[in-house]
Amino acid sequence: MLKNTKLTKLFVLDTNVLLHDPSCLFRFEEHDIYLPMVTIEELDNNKKGGSEVARNARQTHRYLEEIIGPYPAKLASGCPLKSKINPHISGSLFLQTHPVDFDLPMLAGSKADNQILSIVSNLKKKQKNRQVILVSKDFNIRIKARALGIHTEDYFNDKVMDDSEILYKGSVELPKNFWEKHSKGMESWQKNGKMFYRLTGPLCSNFLVNQFIHFDFEKPFHATVKSIEGKTATLEVIHDFIHSKFNIWGINARNREQNFALNLLMDPDIDFVSLLGQAGTGKTLLALAAGLDQTLDKKIYNEIIVTRVTVSVGEDIGFLPGTEEEKMTPWMGALEDNLDVLNKSDDNVGDWGRAATQDLIRSRIKVKSLNFMRGRTFLKKYLIIDEAQNLTPKQMKTLITRAGPGTKVVCLGNISQIDTPYLTEGSSGLTYAVDRFKGWKHNGHITLLRGERSRLADYATEIL
Repeated sequence: MLKNTKLTKLFVLDTNVLLHDPSCLFRFEEHDIYLPMVTIEELDNNKKGGSEVARNARQTHRYLEEIIGPYPAKLASGCPLKSKINPHISGSLFLQTHPVDFDLPMLAGSKADNQILSIVSNLKKKQKNRQVILVSKDFNIRIKARALGIHTEDYFNDKVMDDSEILYKGSVELPKNFWEKHSKGMESWQKNGKMFYRLTGPLCSNFLVNQFIHFDFEKPFHATVKSIEGKTATLEVIHDFIHSKFNIWGINARNREQNFALNLLMDPDIDFVSLLGQAGTGKTLLALAAGLDQTLDKKIYNEIIVTRVTVSVGEDIGFLPGTEEEKMTPWMGALEDNLDVLNKSDDNVGDWGRAATQDLIRSRIKVKSLNFMRGRTFLKKYLIIDEAQNLTPKQMKTLITRAGPGTKVVCLGNISQIDTPYLTEGSSGLTYAVDRFKGWKHNGHITLLRGERSRLADYATEIL
C-alpha cells in the first residue's frame, strides 16, 4: 500500500509533463509520484520519430527503467527515486498495478484525460489523510479537475522565473544624486582611445559586468560596467553609434537601447549577445549590420549563419521542395527584408554596384535548419538565432554549445510572442539563457524598448 503520511504529498503526473521534461521524475524531493497506466501507454505512442517530444518520451522510458529495474517487486509499494546522482530525494515512484473501476458521470467516453481523472479521484478516496495532486501542463484537464474537486497544479519546475517583468534588462538608470554619492576618490584614464572611470559607492555592488548604466540629466553619461570589486566598479564610456559618422554598414542607432545593442554586437570580446524586444525594435537589422561589418569589412568572422525555429503562426503549408537553404527560405522573410534595407543604405554605388554587393552578401550568409545542428562545431562564425523565444532550454543549450573558437552567438526574440506549445514567458529557452548568462564577462544583454519600424507599427503595438 501507499505510505500514509500527512507530511508528504502524492503527485499524479500527466503525460505532457513527462514529454515536456523527463527529469521531472526527480524534481519532487520527499514527495511520492504516481503514474497511471494510461500515461505509460501515451508515452509509448509518442516515442517514435526524431522530434523533441519523441526524444523526451524515450528518455522518460530510460529513467523509468533505471528506477524500476532494481525493484520490480516493489511496483505496488513504491520504487525509491533516490540514486547516486540524486541522493537528496526521499520519495518513491508508484505505478498503477490494478484496474480502477470508477466512473465519473460528468465525463463521457474512455478518453485518456478522463481515465487519469478517474484514477486521481479513486486515489483521493483511498488516501483520505494525504493530499493527492494532479500535475499537468494541459489547462483543459486542470479545468475538469477543479470542476470535480480535484487539487491540480501546473508544472512549475521548468520556469526560470514566475514574472517576466523581473527579467534582467541589461541596463539601469542612475539616480539624480548618483555623482554626489559616488564621485569621492573617483579615478579616470584613457586607454586605446577609450575612456574609463573607477567609482566607489553603495550602488556599485548592485551592478553586473557588461551591464549598461545611463545618467540622462544635465550631463548625459552612458557607460558599461567592465569589472566590480566590492563597492568599487570600473566603467567604460561606450561608443556613440547614434552619430551619423559612426554608422555600421550604413545603419545608425536611433535610440539609447539600440546604441547599447550595437556596442555589444561590435565588441569582439563578447561571445554571447541576447536582444529582446517587441516587433519593430530593430533586433534583426542591428544583428545583421554588425555581422556584415565584422565579416566582410573587418574579417573577424568567416561567415554569418542564420537559423530559427520553424513554428507556424497559422496553418502549415506542407512539405517544401529543394535544398536545406531553399526549404528555410519561407521562414527567412525577416532576413530578406533586412538585407534589402542594408543593401540600399549606400546611394552612391549605382545598380551594378548594388547587385555585386548583394551577391557578395549572399555568398557569406548561410541559412541553416535547427534539425541538423547536433554534433556540429562552428569556427569563427557569426551565428544569429532568430525567434529564440520558441526554443526550449534544452534546445537553447544544444545551439549555444555548437560555438567553437572565435564564434559569436546572437539570440534575438520577443518573449511575448511564443508559438511553441507548453512554453511560457517564464520557461522559454531565451529567458533561461538571459537569466543564466547575466554577469558573465563575455556576455551582453539588452532589452530594446522603442519601436523604430514606422508610426503605423508603433501605434498598432500600443492600441491593438
